[in-house]
Amino acid sequence: MKKIFAVLLASMMAATALVGCGGSSESSTAANSNASGSGASGSGASASSDLFGDEDNITLKVWAPDKAVSTFEKECEAFKALYPDKKIDITVVAQTEKDAATNLLNDASAAADVFGFASDQLNKLVNAKVISKVAFADEVKARDTAEAVSAATMNDTLYAYPETGDNGYYLVYDKSVVSDEQAGRFEDVLEACKAGGKKFIMNAGDGFYACVFTFTGGLKIDGLEDDGLTQKFTDYDEAEVVSTLQAFSKLIHDYKGTFQSLSIDAISSGFTQKSCGAGIDGSWNTVADKEALGDNFGAAKLPTIDVNGEAKQMISMLGYKFIGVNAATKFPRSAQILANYLTGEECQRERATELGWGPSNQTVNGEEVVTGSAVLTAIAEQGKFAVPQVNMSQTFWDPYANLGNKLIADDTDPSNADFFKQLLTDTIANVRDE
Repeated sequence: MKKIFAVLLASMMAATALVGCGGSSESSTAANSNASGSGASGSGASASSDLFGDEDNITLKVWAPDKAVSTFEKECEAFKALYPDKKIDITVVAQTEKDAATNLLNDASAAADVFGFASDQLNKLVNAKVISKVAFADEVKARDTAEAVSAATMNDTLYAYPETGDNGYYLVYDKSVVSDEQAGRFEDVLEACKAGGKKFIMNAGDGFYACVFTFTGGLKIDGLEDDGLTQKFTDYDEAEVVSTLQAFSKLIHDYKGTFQSLSIDAISSGFTQKSCGAGIDGSWNTVADKEALGDNFGAAKLPTIDVNGEAKQMISMLGYKFIGVNAATKFPRSAQILANYLTGEECQRERATELGWGPSNQTVNGEEVVTGSAVLTAIAEQGKFAVPQVNMSQTFWDPYANLGNKLIADDTDPSNADFFKQLLTDTIANVRDE
C-alpha cells in the first residue's frame, strides 16, 4: 500500500501543487485546469482526486488557533469544493500551537488529524512517533524557504509542512505615546510610557519571552546533545550575562508600575482602553493591535538596553509554525492532501492578508502583503538578532519562566550580582535537568 501511495503521489504532485486556496484568482484556476488535464477548476473535480485512493466518507479534524478558526474553516470549505466527487467532512477546532504536542501525546486517537504546532515541539512529536512524514516533501522544499524546511526536518526527513516563518516578537507601540526615535532604546520606551501614564507590557514569566534576558547577555541555546533530549548552550561570559540580567532587573525595578508582566493579550486590550503605551507582542495579534491603535500603530525591532555603558541589542527567539499529520489518523491520504493544501501559496497569502501572519512561502514573502507590513518588517529585522526556535528541550520553558519571574520580583535586589550568578547557574542546570 505504501508503494502504491508513493507512486500516486509522485504522478499527481504537479496537479496538487497548483491547487489554489480558494480557487478565486484567475492565475490559480487556469494553472489548476492546465495541470489536471480534465478542465477542472475551483468548482469542479480535480484529477488529483485519484490521490485519495479508496478513501471516501472522509472525516477530518483540524486544530487551529482560536483567532484563526474562521479563516481555516473558509479554507477547508474551499478545499472540499475542489473534490465534489468525494464526501468530506472537516471540523476546525480551536487549539493553541503551543499545547498541540502535549494534547496529541495525551491521546493521539482523539486528537486532530491535521494540527498546527510550534517548531520547538517537532523533536518531541517525532521521538514519540505520533507525527507522519510529509508525503509532499519535494513540493514543500521547492516552495518554502530553506530555513523553514530545515526547521521542519529531523534526521534528514521532513516531518511537517511549514505554515509561517514569523513565530517571534517585536516592539509594538502607540505613536502618540512613544515616538519612533524613542522606540530604539528600552530606557526611552519605559520613560515615554511613564510620562504618558501608560503601561509597558511584556510577559516576563513566559520562557518564550524571558529568554531575552540571557540571550542578550550572550548565553543562547545551541541545539541538543547527542541524546536528542538535553539542551546545549553556547559558550558565554558569565560576568557579561550576570551584568545583563542585573541591567534588566534594575531598569524594570526603576519603572515599577510602568512595567507590567502580563499575558500579551493584555496589550491590545490595553491599547483599546488607552492604558498601554507599548509592549512586546507577536504577529498573531496584529489585527487586534492595529484595530486598537489605528493611525498611531507603531512597530519596530526590539530596542537596545544599556549594560555598563554599552547599548546591547535585545536578542529574542524566532521560530516557525508548522502543520502536521497525526500518525493515528484514519484517513492518512486525505490528511496529507489537506495539510499540503492549507500550507500552499494561496492559503499562506490569504492568512497573511487576513491575519497578518508572516509566510514561509518564498513567493508570498516577496509580495506587498509582506514587504508592506510594518509588523512583518519589524519581525524580519528582529530576526537578524534572534536565536532559532528549533531543536529545543521541553525542559527549557519552566526554568526560564522562573528566571523571568525572579528577575522582576519586588524583593529581588538588582545590585546583588551573587544572586543573579546563582540564578543563572540554577536555570542552566534545570534546563539540562542536571
